[in-house]
Amino acid sequence: MIRIGTPLSPSATKVMLLGCGELGKEVIIALQRLGCEVIGVDRYANAPGMQVAHRSHVVVMSDGAALRAVIEKERPHLVVPEIEAIATATLVEIEKEGWTEIIPAARAAQLTMNREGIRRLAAEELGLPVSPYQFADSLTELRAAIDGSNGDGVGYPCVVKPVMSSSGKGQSLVKTPADVEAAWNYAQAGGRVGLGRVIVEGFIDFDYEITQLTVRAVGSTGMVETQFCEPIGHVQVNGDYVESWQPMAMSPGALRKSRDIAKAVTDALGGRGIFGVELFIRGDQVWFSEVSPRPHDTGLVTLATQRLSEFELHARAILGLPVDVSLRRPGASAVIYGGIEAKGIAFEGVAEALTIPESDIRLFGKPESFVRRRMGVAVANADDTDEARRRAKQAAARIRSVADQI
Repeated sequence: MIRIGTPLSPSATKVMLLGCGELGKEVIIALQRLGCEVIGVDRYANAPGMQVAHRSHVVVMSDGAALRAVIEKERPHLVVPEIEAIATATLVEIEKEGWTEIIPAARAAQLTMNREGIRRLAAEELGLPVSPYQFADSLTELRAAIDGSNGDGVGYPCVVKPVMSSSGKGQSLVKTPADVEAAWNYAQAGGRVGLGRVIVEGFIDFDYEITQLTVRAVGSTGMVETQFCEPIGHVQVNGDYVESWQPMAMSPGALRKSRDIAKAVTDALGGRGIFGVELFIRGDQVWFSEVSPRPHDTGLVTLATQRLSEFELHARAILGLPVDVSLRRPGASAVIYGGIEAKGIAFEGVAEALTIPESDIRLFGKPESFVRRRMGVAVANADDTDEARRRAKQAAARIRSVADQI
């Protein structure tokens, strides 16, 4: 039987979020609505999730000793990684000690933090369809991986990414040999851990890409079962999502293959929670791209579309509670960018944005704005996704960031 205690009391069910960005913030709110005591951890003060957590800590989470110290200090029942830049080896050690649970599992966090680990799992262990790929540790190796000495290079065009990064950071589309050096340099600047290894992937000429949100949760049998949300279509620019919509229209064959691939990957990772599985689709062909063992940024659309958002699904699943993946109404999301470089910005046009039918916005409360930093999101519903996309983009466009003059 699941028991949830009273926050800030000896009976409290304590959950620690490692990462307090906009996605972590929504997970914290969902957990608190279920009666949990939540501790937020991030690398900078006043991160969005810290503003709603019961308490918070500023920690460089890639520092294993510092990470262990804060987990041991708080002694949470559950530790929930929400970002990639974490000392996952420390999580593996703590999990083996058995006094707390890592969500969905320490191995899942370790494999998915590094593109090499998850790509080798998907392609070499599970035999799933993926784009051609190679790894490189230097500019010379990168050129060889693309060009190949025996016709075994991935060729042009291709995509170069750091093995450790998020939200498209350090990712480049390489069209000609003249682009390779710039791609290498950009990857080194954008990686989570500085200079290092890159993956080069052959470019797939896909029709569209989706996120298949996949939930591993305790079912009526008392065992962990897999459920799928309706597929989410999305547009990415330089590897970073700018809009998404749900449901994405797909052929029955492509949907079936997408879910088979998503189940294979998430079964291999194990544990409980929601996984964002990214896939490329062309006709009925499906290729695995990446997976996040946590809520996915494109899934912000579920704040408007599903009976339970991806954040509520994650909270329920990790607590061992029943889930419901049903869709309420078609909808879409559109990113609100900072547009300026400043701290403590203000937003104008909020009232105008909310005049759009069936629209809503989330302003994340990030303490510092950058031109291309995601500072909020607009969501909207409609009878179909085309109209929902139009409404969401129109609402997002009405929000303006200004430097606070007070």
